[in-house]
Amino acid sequence: MAEAKVKICGLQDVEVLKSMVHLPVDYIGLVFAPSRRKVSPEQASRLISVLADWRTGQAPIAAGVFVDPDMDELYEILSAAPLGVIQLHGTESPAFCREVKEAFPGVQVWKALSVAAQGGEVNDELALESYAGTIDAVLLDTYDPAQRGGAGRTFAWEQIPDDHKRARAIGVSLYVAGGLTPDNVGELLTAYGPDGVDVSSGVESDGVKNIAKITAFVERVKQS
Repeated sequence: MAEAKVKICGLQDVEVLKSMVHLPVDYIGLVFAPSRRKVSPEQASRLISVLADWRTGQAPIAAGVFVDPDMDELYEILSAAPLGVIQLHGTESPAFCREVKEAFPGVQVWKALSVAAQGGEVNDELALESYAGTIDAVLLDTYDPAQRGGAGRTFAWEQIPDDHKRARAIGVSLYVAGGLTPDNVGELLTAYGPDGVDVSSGVESDGVKNIAKITAFVERVKQS
């Protein structure tokens, strides 16, 4: 089994990111959608500049998190912040994902699909298979009617093997988010083996990124 990728999402503070430069992190997530973790293009540019000082081989790739953006917003943000991933968390259609992929060659496109806490995709019209040829990865995240991701709750992991098989059938990676912590991520990886994991609230204390929790999370992912 290939080593799982790890993404630390919702970063806002340059000093926190500097404290992570010794960790084998694969992606950092910068939120541009409405959220308490939202960053401006200028903040994102400062955060991305830290990646040049990474000390564990290849630096993480910066992923921008968006909810139903228009193309003008994407062009504006990517002109200021050199992202390697555009992560779409809204109701973006396969046609829109294809447009994004064609507009930004060399940038990965990830599509988040909402999963009910008890399992099963929330929006059947946005079934995974409909994105064949338009995305590079799918991210399963727990559905929350009040926000797109970051709710800090898990879904029924038993559906992951089936979704992973479906993702492989269309040639994309499968990542899992939603309620992950240093305490449960090892169980997820050992039992269900997604290609990668995405964490935000699970490595925070009182809403602020905690370097001890980030370190523990990364170590447990890579050990698994």
